[in-house]
Amino acid sequence: MPALQGITWLLLLQLAGEALAHLFNLPFPGPVVGMLLLVISLKLHRVREPVHAAASYLLSHLSLLFVPVGVGVITHLDLLRDYGFKLMLVIALSTWAGMAVTVLLVRTLMRDQLEAGKEGSGDA
Repeated sequence: MPALQGITWLLLLQLAGEALAHLFNLPFPGPVVGMLLLVISLKLHRVREPVHAAASYLLSHLSLLFVPVGVGVITHLDLLRDYGFKLMLVIALSTWAGMAVTVLLVRTLMRDQLEAGKEGSGDA
């Protein structure tokens, strides 16, 4: 029963997020708003325990959620045959680009932090 209550909480918070996103014409999707509401709501024991039960149940059956994706891939093998290499190339390049940007950003932030630390210690 707690798992069912948890799923109900998850669906209600997603619905509330959708409603708020549409009502206030927010520039980001309703599920994101719902996720923010969930994060805030998890501070309440009344919400946290049932959601924990639902999450545990869903995670234990997570592999079942991949079945529709696998079936979708099998039904579109012709697209993979025609565009598979291009898709793989785009995925690899975009992953590499994201990682490169992350590395450059972290290096810049760390260098700025080290320089700020050196300046602060030189004044003493």
